[in-house]
Order: sequence, then structure tokens, then C-alpha cells
Amino acid sequence: MKVIVITGGSRGIGASTAIQCAELGMGVILTYKNQPEAAASVVERIEALGGKAVALALDVADANSFASFRDDVRRTLASTWGDSSLAGLVNNAGYGLFNPLETVTQEQFDGLMNVHLKGPFFLTQALLPLLADGASIVNLTSATTRVATAGVAPYAAFKGGLEVLTRYMAKEFGGRRIRANAVSPGAIRTELGGGLNDEFEAMLAGQTALGRVGEPEDVGRVIASLLSDDSGWINAQSIEVAGGYNI
Repeated sequence: MKVIVITGGSRGIGASTAIQCAELGMGVILTYKNQPEAAASVVERIEALGGKAVALALDVADANSFASFRDDVRRTLASTWGDSSLAGLVNNAGYGLFNPLETVTQEQFDGLMNVHLKGPFFLTQALLPLLADGASIVNLTSATTRVATAGVAPYAAFKGGLEVLTRYMAKEFGGRRIRANAVSPGAIRTELGGGLNDEFEAMLAGQTALGRVGEPEDVGRVIASLLSDDSGWINAQSIEVAGGYNI
């Protein structure tokens, strides 16, 4: 059985991805920071489908914890699946900040950088010894890297950096046939940045060719596909999953 790690898997896109990967027959290690109950609920939903999943605590902003997390993953692989390697990694964990550029503090800037760029960089580095040859990495970026939206400058800047990093991962890991792709969601109905109110949702839907905001499942299906053998020749790409946002 393929086993994958999904960071931020307790809710939103991460939870949807975990469930859809389980439906494709993958084992799932999902992480949470401070919502163990929500993570346990996702595990229960996967087990109800006949799948296997384990939730592990992880603070993606704390790169010093990644070596210990790798040991936890190694033990979990052995005890739950009798395996020693991962077939995939989804760098999904994140949060939003809506502030005008001129009001962003250094603390806010560093917090976003640690989670959205530094975290994926060093977590991938830490888990690389566990990734099997032919594994797949998916990094979650954002349509805000293409369409400038006032108030999200640092978030978008780090997501843009992650998009570039994705291509370098594909280049440098290619000798082991490890693929790396980015998925770039548009407006999605999640809790990111405080969620959507009716007025904001209507505005975003009006800017989207398909006339609605996306659901976590819309993105989760694409990520699950990229982790599967069906997408074995897709590499070093940034795939926007946004229903035609601002085109």
C-alpha cells in the first residue's frame, strides 16, 4: 500500500485530500497542530471507508522539530503498515493574513515565511530519506501568485517562492524519479483567513468563470490524482485549480 504524509490534514483541503487519497487505496499520515479532535475525526472517516490513517502532531513553523517528526513517521510506517518508506508528501499546512502591506510586522512576515516556505523546504529535506524512489511531492501554492490581491502580499510572495522551489525539487530529485508539482487553489470554501462571508463569496464567484467558489473536494481530487500512478508523467508543473478565476 502507498503511504503518504499530508501536513495540515485536520480540516479544509488537507482533510479532503486525506479522504480522497484513502478512497484511492492509499494509507495516510496526516498532521495537525492544535486540533487533535478534528484530526481524529478525519482518521475515523477514513477508517469507516475501510482505509488506514494515523494523525501525528506537527508544527510546520518549527523546523527544529522535523528530525523528531521523521522518527515518528518511521515508527508509524513500521507499526501500522509494516513498511519503511513513503510514496508521497503533500506540503499543505498554512494560514492566511489579510493586512495592507504597509502594516505587516516583522513577526507576521516571519510567521508566514516559516509556515509557507521555510517549513516545506526543510520538512521535505527531513523526509527525503523516507521517500521511496518514484514518490510524488505536491506543494500547495495559491492563485494569488498570479492575480495580485490587496492585503495578502507576504502570503502570496512566499507561495510564489514555493512554486519556484517546486521546480527545483523536480530537477534535483529527478535522479530518483521523485516527481514534484504545485497545486494552486483559487477561492476555496475553507477557514483560511477567517473563511468567507456571503458578500465576499458573491464577489469571488462573480470573478470566476464557472460562477462559484471552489470546495475543498475540488482541490483534493487533483492532489490525489497527482499522487497516483495515473499522473506519473506530470512533473515540475504548477496547476491552478480555480474554476477560471480572473481570466
